[in-house]
Amino acid sequence: MIKLTFLGTSDAIPTAERNHTSILLNYKEENILVDCGEGTQRQFRKAKLNPNKVTRILITHWHGDHVLGIPGILQTLSFSEYNKTLYIYGPLGTKEFMRNLFKTFVFHKNFKIEVEEVSGKFFETDDFYIEAEKMRHGIPCNAYNFVKKGNLRIDKKKLAKTKIQGPILKKLKDGKDIVYQGKKYLAKNLTYTEDGKKVSFVFDTSFNERIVPFVKNSDLLICESTFGTEMEDRAEEYKHLTSKQTAEIAKKSNSKKLILTHISQRYSKNPKKILDSAKKIFKNSHLVKDLDEIEV
Repeated sequence: MIKLTFLGTSDAIPTAERNHTSILLNYKEENILVDCGEGTQRQFRKAKLNPNKVTRILITHWHGDHVLGIPGILQTLSFSEYNKTLYIYGPLGTKEFMRNLFKTFVFHKNFKIEVEEVSGKFFETDDFYIEAEKMRHGIPCNAYNFVKKGNLRIDKKKLAKTKIQGPILKKLKDGKDIVYQGKKYLAKNLTYTEDGKKVSFVFDTSFNERIVPFVKNSDLLICESTFGTEMEDRAEEYKHLTSKQTAEIAKKSNSKKLILTHISQRYSKNPKKILDSAKKIFKNSHLVKDLDEIEV
């Protein structure tokens, strides 16, 4: 199961209800922070989450509302005896920005930090991988996919009836037929394929030809919806998306569920305006608020 906690859902200017952008993705032992806007470490407290469990930070781009929480969370980890290597990934320029950050703020840096500038598939395990794609925002900017692989699993109930045990089970898990105590067993009869899952993050970009192919067939598409449909010219000027464009991306990419976030303060009194325009195009659209949780 993949769990997402929306720590911040505003655009560049936070409101009383919405903090700057940050999302925590939890999968097994991984706790991946996607962007780290100002106040993120306090949002961890509100959500009753432990920042010490963070394993990786994905930075979409280096505008302040997406990264100003980094110094604070690094300080928190330092004072909390964080004992892992923290991996920070981002677009071109991330290494220089991190070097400058360490020059600007005084850190009691007592844990290891690895910084990488990424594109394409950049991290993979037997179970999942993470990939990045360039977006269009006037500065280097990445969208990200977290993809849980569809793995072959042994059906334990069926296996129990056969009494098969020992190292031979590895062959079965690899999808190979086996012979046990003189009897042949077909892998297809004792295994099943666990469905894969894809979660896509698209923040701060104008519409471009790379988005739809990158997020294609997402189980969960989390996408900025800074402007309403009536402000398409303004969205293009500032290189953002409207709720209508976001919904069109979800529809064209055959995504299953759309999450609208990065909402402008101008819709504070009527956020439903953003949601309604998206739903006209893509019915399974949802507008999140701070500290909402979603499982995939």
